[in-house]
Amino acid sequence: MRAALSALGVAFTAYLAIGGMVWTVWPDRPLVVVAALALYLATTWLCIFWAPGTTPLPSWLVVLAVVTAIVVPNASWYGAGDEARLQAYATWGLGGISALLAILVVRGRVLTAWFGVAIITVIGSFWIGIAGALSLGAVGAAVWVGIAQLVTGLMARAARDTAELTELQRSSSEWLASQAGRRRERRVTVQRAIALAGPVLTRVIETGGALDDDERRQARLAEGRLRDELRGRSLLDDDVRTQLEAVRRRGGEVTMLDEGGLDGIAEADIAAIRHELATTLENAESERVFIRTSPHEHVAVTVVGRSRSEDDPDGEEVVDLWHEIPRPKSDSGAVVAD
Repeated sequence: MRAALSALGVAFTAYLAIGGMVWTVWPDRPLVVVAALALYLATTWLCIFWAPGTTPLPSWLVVLAVVTAIVVPNASWYGAGDEARLQAYATWGLGGISALLAILVVRGRVLTAWFGVAIITVIGSFWIGIAGALSLGAVGAAVWVGIAQLVTGLMARAARDTAELTELQRSSSEWLASQAGRRRERRVTVQRAIALAGPVLTRVIETGGALDDDERRQARLAEGRLRDELRGRSLLDDDVRTQLEAVRRRGGEVTMLDEGGLDGIAEADIAAIRHELATTLENAESERVFIRTSPHEHVAVTVVGRSRSEDDPDGEEVVDLWHEIPRPKSDSGAVVAD
């Protein structure tokens, strides 16, 4: 689109310049007319092709355009001579500069373009009178600049609306993707819960709740596994599940809680965290173990163990295990930056 508009601008300005070379009467100063044409074409084409992906135009090029708007009409009438002021090759400058001003609007210099309309109106009034200036190009210049400003504004608004629509579509796609992921995760969780608790619940129903000691122990283990899957899924792998099972089988209690503390950590780093957690649980001898992900910028997971003293079995629990699994250094730096 940009290339097509640039080609159209070049063709149109060249067409206007050719009109200045069709001399029905030989001008008094032909070199002045030709020089004005050359300045006009150089300036307009610079405005068209100068860094086409950026707006507005640089200040020096805007100054050149204003100088051209002043010089070209004056040079055209001066070069044509007093007897040919109303000839088409003498008045072409009004239409040519109008096109240049429209280009300025497109390139983001609206105020300069309207200033140029005032300039050519004053210059035209000086050479051929106010009525002649208005009828031969000044009004057309105002119309061109106004239409260019309107079209440019509409295109800018359309571009903004398109960008907003694209952003909304992207956000909608992300939301749909996240919902689909959550649905899949819920299905997996439900399926795992059924696999873990299904046999136990079936046995409870069959016996009417009259379970023997081994069945009750299996029910407690199934409940623990189910709680782990619901509350700490991101911390689990086969090794961690094995060690959690071992802690519970020896009579310990384990509580896991993941509140999103591992979000944003790379999968490889999470695997290392799980390995360290499994090692910690393997060496734990506490009666109750609490595992919780941490939002701290340097700590990923905190493991706390509590037990009653052997000398006072009925007394208060004391902390006999405190282990902090550090957050990976790369992720820690990202958290601090945020």
